[in-house]
Order: sequence, then C-alpha cells, then structure tokens
Amino acid sequence: MEKKIIKWVLILLVFTLAIGCSRLSKEENSMQYRQLGTTGLKVSEISLGCGAFKDMSKEEAIAYMDVAIDSGINYIDLYDANPTVRDNIGYAIAGRRDKMQIQGHIGTCWVNGQYKRTRDVAETKAGFEDMLKRLGTDFIEVGMIHITDSPEQWKELENSEFLDYVYQLKKEGKIKHIGVSSHNAEVALMAAKSGIVEVIMFSLNPAFDRLNAGTIPWEEGAFDNLQKGIDPIRVELYDYCSQHNIAITVMKAFGGGGRLLNKETSQLGIEFTPIQCISYCLSKPCVASVHVGADNIEELLTDLYYFHATDEEKEFTLSTSNTDNTKLGDCVYCHHCQPCPKQIDIVKINYLLDKYFQEGLTQELQDEYDALDKHASDCIHCGACEERCPFDVPIQERMEMAIEIFGK
Repeated sequence: MEKKIIKWVLILLVFTLAIGCSRLSKEENSMQYRQLGTTGLKVSEISLGCGAFKDMSKEEAIAYMDVAIDSGINYIDLYDANPTVRDNIGYAIAGRRDKMQIQGHIGTCWVNGQYKRTRDVAETKAGFEDMLKRLGTDFIEVGMIHITDSPEQWKELENSEFLDYVYQLKKEGKIKHIGVSSHNAEVALMAAKSGIVEVIMFSLNPAFDRLNAGTIPWEEGAFDNLQKGIDPIRVELYDYCSQHNIAITVMKAFGGGGRLLNKETSQLGIEFTPIQCISYCLSKPCVASVHVGADNIEELLTDLYYFHATDEEKEFTLSTSNTDNTKLGDCVYCHHCQPCPKQIDIVKINYLLDKYFQEGLTQELQDEYDALDKHASDCIHCGACEERCPFDVPIQERMEMAIEIFGK
C-alpha cells in the first residue's frame, strides 16, 4: 500500500512540474477535440501511440492510461502485434473501453517472437483476432491497413483478397471505419482519392514535409536535397484531404525517434520542442490528431503541456525560417496567414499560382481555381495576412497575379 501511495505522489509531482498546475480534475483538463473526417467520431488532438506499453508492467500501463484518460485523451493507435503491448493496453482500458477509441492495424502479426507486416489473409486474420482478444473488445473504431509505402504496394492492395477481408471486417462490425498508414505522400494521395479510406495515418513533421515526393524518410540520402518549402505532393495531399474531409492522424511528429528534438540529430539541423512539432502538425486543417510516442508519464505530460503553452511557445516558423532551404518571399503553405476576413483560402491560391508557374495554365488548374468559394478578387487588401506571414510573402501582390491569370 505504501509503495502505491508513493507512486501516485510521484505522478502528481511530475504532473505539477510538467503542466504547472496543482489540480488534476477532469473539469480542468484543457484537451481539444476534432472530427475524425467523415467517421462521426471526435478524437483528442493529442492521442497515444502504443510504443510505451512494450516495457511496462500491468500496473504501470494502468497508471499511464489513468493520466491519459484524465487528461482527456480518447484515441490510441495500435500497430504493434507484440503480445505484451496488446495485453497491457487491454489491462489499461478494462472497464472503461468506452473512454478510448482504438485505431488498430490490419496486416500486422507476431511470428516466432517477431513483429511482421503481412498481406497473407490467414496471418492477417490470426493477427487481428488476437488483437481483439487481448484488448478485451469485440470491435475497434478504425481498422488501419498497415503500412503501404509504394505505389506498387497500393495497386496490389486494390482488388486483393486482403482488401476483401478488410471489407468483411467492416461488414461484420469488427471495424467501424477503414484507414491506411503510409510514409509516402504519393501513396497517401492515391489512397485519399481511392474512396476506400476515411482516415490516413501519415508521417508528418517540419523535416519530412520537405522531402522530395515519393521519398521514404529512412532511405539513404533522403534528407540530402530537401525542398525549400513543403513538397507539392504533400501540399496536394493535405489540400485534398481538407477539401474531401479525409482525416489524417500523425505519426513521427517529432521526426522519428525524437530526432527533431535534438540539434545533433535533427534532419533540419535545428532543435524543435515537442510543443512546436505538435503545433506544426495541428496547424493543418486535415489533421485530426497527433499520436505522441511518449515513453512514460513524464514525457506524456510534457506533450500535454501544449494545451497550456503560449502562442510564442507554439510558434514553429521562428525556427523553420532559419533553415537554408527556405528563403523570404516563398510561400511554404504554413497557414499562418489565416484567417482571412473574407474567407479567402490564401494558401490554396498561392499553391495554384505555384502550379501555374511550374506547368502553365491548364483547364484542370482553371477549374480548380473556379471551384473555390472565394477568389483573389474578393481580397479587400486589409494586409492582415501579410502582417502574420513569417516569410514576407507579398500576398496582396500575388492576389493581383491570380486575378490576372485566372480572371477573377
């Protein structure tokens, strides 16, 4: 009993240090929620990854989940087929399954003591049924097609027996919605346009956004020639998901293994805070939730400080503007110019202008511009957008360009 009391005292002390708050009631948590695309679900802006549960005892897993739920977290991603991870999450949500919505992966199994990605239907079925059993549930909210990282893999997936099994799970009510996870923007965009998925789990952070299209983050030399701003394919992905209400949940928000949190390992050569990384991801309208890979309660509470942070602490462009890959005057589609008092989608118009300068005026481009609710001609030249832009983009001038090019 004494050990248990001491443990909870330590947890409370950690919370006080990390959040700067001495009261822990549910009424005082400041969690924010977003719609998960068209699913009808509302998920917490910060959600759990599953990695922490690998090295926890049953008691530690329950304590970790206590803090998460009391802080308002209601969403968790579970890709790992490790029985210990699944068991610990099952222990942690026992008796309160209704408080945690699960994004579980289909196509991951445990073979000879090792995690395995699979498209074999028999292995997939065994892995999925094992997950439900260990979690102590009859269903999960989102069935995530596990890691599809090349266009070839996506094409093989379409009209496959594996996808038939996914549809069967949905028909049986064992999954409520279908998603896919990918580290490749081209594949994620293909999935978004396929009509198959409602949710995409995607690797998103300030460094990955500057990778060239189709590049996988861990490929050799992946970060040798970064884009000056967000890669155009990623811009199109985020825009398409926003326009069609397809939710993105974020993995590797801190650069994979927390690389962005240390100057020596950061792919951009500059150090970010967890708050800046979370802010970067949540600045994108298509993002519903950021899965944080907090290994312990202290790290989790550090991430949750996001909801108490000042605007200055959340400001990520102060760091990104100092990299060699960005020059003033170039739009990097960061959305800091918003909101516009006339509801003009400034980022989208800048993106269409950039496509025009790269490809010329095509009918498809004209149609995309015409379909906007508001056009450059609606600009009242108040200048508020330029005051907020950290990259000194001449937005009013670009609105005039858009009128000249697109006709309104």
